[in-house]
Amino acid sequence: MDKFGKSQSTSRVEDQRFLTGQGRYVDDIVPEEALVAFVFRSPVAHAVITELDVSDAAEMDGVKLILTSQDLIDAGVSMDLAGMTIKNRDGSNAAAPARPLLAHGKVRHVGEPIAFIVAETLEQAKDAAEAIIFDFEELDAHLALDIGGAEIHEGVADNLAFDWAIGDQDGVDEVFKTAAKVVSLEVGDNRVIVNSLEPRGCYAEWDGSRLHLSVNGQGVWNQKNRLQQMLNLTAEQIRVTNPDVGGGFGMKAMTYPEYYLASVAAMQLATPVRWMSERTEAMLSDNAGRDLVSIAEFAFDADHKIQAYRVHTVCNLGAYNSQFGQGIQTQLFSRVLMGTYDVQKAYLSVRGVYTNTTQVDAYRGAGRPEAIYVLERLMDRAARELGVDPIELRRRNFIDKSAFPYKSVTGETYDVGDFHLVLDHAVQSGDVAGFASRKQQSAAQGKLRGIGTCFYIESILGDPSETARVEFNDDGSVFIYVGTQSNGQGHETVYAKFLSDQTGIPFEQITVIQGDSDRIAKGGGTGGSRSVTTQNTATLATVSKMIESFGAYLADKFEVTAEDIQFDDERFRIAGSNETPTMLEVAEMARNEGRDDLLVHEQTTTLPGRSFPNGAHIAEVEIDKETGQVTLAKYTVVDDFGNLINPMLAAGQVHGGIAQGAGQALMEHVAFDESGQLLTATFMDYAMPRASDMPMINLEFEPVPSTANLMGMKGCGEAGTVGSMGAVANAVQDALWDLGVTQADMPFTPHRVWQMMNSAARS
Repeated sequence: MDKFGKSQSTSRVEDQRFLTGQGRYVDDIVPEEALVAFVFRSPVAHAVITELDVSDAAEMDGVKLILTSQDLIDAGVSMDLAGMTIKNRDGSNAAAPARPLLAHGKVRHVGEPIAFIVAETLEQAKDAAEAIIFDFEELDAHLALDIGGAEIHEGVADNLAFDWAIGDQDGVDEVFKTAAKVVSLEVGDNRVIVNSLEPRGCYAEWDGSRLHLSVNGQGVWNQKNRLQQMLNLTAEQIRVTNPDVGGGFGMKAMTYPEYYLASVAAMQLATPVRWMSERTEAMLSDNAGRDLVSIAEFAFDADHKIQAYRVHTVCNLGAYNSQFGQGIQTQLFSRVLMGTYDVQKAYLSVRGVYTNTTQVDAYRGAGRPEAIYVLERLMDRAARELGVDPIELRRRNFIDKSAFPYKSVTGETYDVGDFHLVLDHAVQSGDVAGFASRKQQSAAQGKLRGIGTCFYIESILGDPSETARVEFNDDGSVFIYVGTQSNGQGHETVYAKFLSDQTGIPFEQITVIQGDSDRIAKGGGTGGSRSVTTQNTATLATVSKMIESFGAYLADKFEVTAEDIQFDDERFRIAGSNETPTMLEVAEMARNEGRDDLLVHEQTTTLPGRSFPNGAHIAEVEIDKETGQVTLAKYTVVDDFGNLINPMLAAGQVHGGIAQGAGQALMEHVAFDESGQLLTATFMDYAMPRASDMPMINLEFEPVPSTANLMGMKGCGEAGTVGSMGAVANAVQDALWDLGVTQADMPFTPHRVWQMMNSAARS
């Protein structure tokens, strides 16, 4: 049987403690003496603050501290939670308005933090919030994805955050002028709320000289670096830890005001301070996802080959630049702009606008699902207008297997790929040939049936460097220190099993250490599907160093040459000797001889290039013509993740990603009223997919090993979301097309679909 790390499915070991209530999340480990914080938030979307009086609230029972923006300024705390900015197409800097930790002079979205109340109990803190005097002069709210509207930030004309572009605009325009056929489509990508199972939370403690922030994030170093900047502390004065984390999906990779506010409060009170978001609070304050509209166009020749691609996008940043917000629909969108198609003429222009809504940033896939969604919706529209089969049109335009390594039009170098092989596998596995029969069966029951395809490719993002450190302990146990952070993906299983497989160290004696800036010098955290490829590559390098160091030690001990020492993944073999020590036995020998230098091994590696997972999603939907209810009836995926470490965990990642993409397509949607009030602020109003909304997913793999890392791996964490949105949407469009519905946009809720059908019938 293949060992773990070589495509063996192994159950997650951490699930035992999670399912028996033994998980240790941030709210489980708060110090007993911790005070409780509550955030007083803006009830309006856009207003000038005319009065903020917290004096009465500060005198209420149990209240220990109330922080306002002026308190932070007086304490010398940086008030600008800066986000990344990009360059405009003319080379100028994009807008960079200040994002205060607490509203100062003005509020710009419902839910913006205004005051941070610390009390002995949560009830006392909430009571104090009721006593705060907050008066304001309300302003018009700008909510539309349009340039212009009420000025949100002084000096930012027309609320235009940036005007960015990539590609040869003139060259692309010339191709369009002579094209045999031009196909155009407007594609909306609705805003969603991440809704991780565990909301954001943290606690902070200060011992008089050193700050400890425990936060349920996706890594500790980003938080630590920002704390230094914001609080004017040295690196040595800060420790950041991540305990168990109940879901992140990109949203928890960033810093938020509450983490700094808890830290400031703990420092001022010399007592631990805890803050935990409630669900509606999360919906009002967490980074949202997606929220963009694109006009996409293909220029075809007479043989249905794409000659050029042109996209004009307007994206919503919310009220402020979040940490990576400006880069999501620009640089990250462009990574896979042309997808899997062999086209070298493309142009993307993106304008980002500020609105009086919560900030928008990375959500599972971060720009790549958005790009593939636009591209694959346009592919299906093009097939209809050209009168060809959608699958055949994709085949005709694929990058050929012989063309790799292939440099895309936006500069990505795809190392390998066999898109024809993957698509053919999916067509067979999904029984596309039998769709006509299934459509007839649905029609006999009074239902519409549609089929949709999406062929995606993803560019794995994040820091290509990572470090692994292996430590042999006195009691025979082994620690492996990693620079990534699990949010529920199964890292404890993957990393320990992988190390065990490579070294023969019993799995049960290996402990994975993560999420502690004191114990791990550096790391890239988790995001962009980087974890397994970067971390296991570093582990392989560390194991090689261990074998080399232990081999040299044994050669000296047994008076043989280094070439006489071999390691077979479980034991060392020594020429001319019957001794076959394990790694643990060699470590014990070294310990007994005082060779502490052999008990810790560490290596850092940097991947030479990205990996590019890809695959085909084929969805089938049924639509009730009377009600507009859409049912996801059949779903097939064939993924190329390269060489798999653990197919079971890869399947889990894909299933979760599909549920999130299908959830956005079928039901998830953020709605504001005309004044900027969030209308979908509870699960009574914001629909989330349940098990009954998902079919059994037929998932198979067609690995084409990557050349970008030693094990031929490709990241898989976000792939399900990247492919599912387009597949489901194309299936709905297919079902509605014969009724005359030619513009079908997410979310496909019963009411919206019913409206589409009735509008088409009337016209």
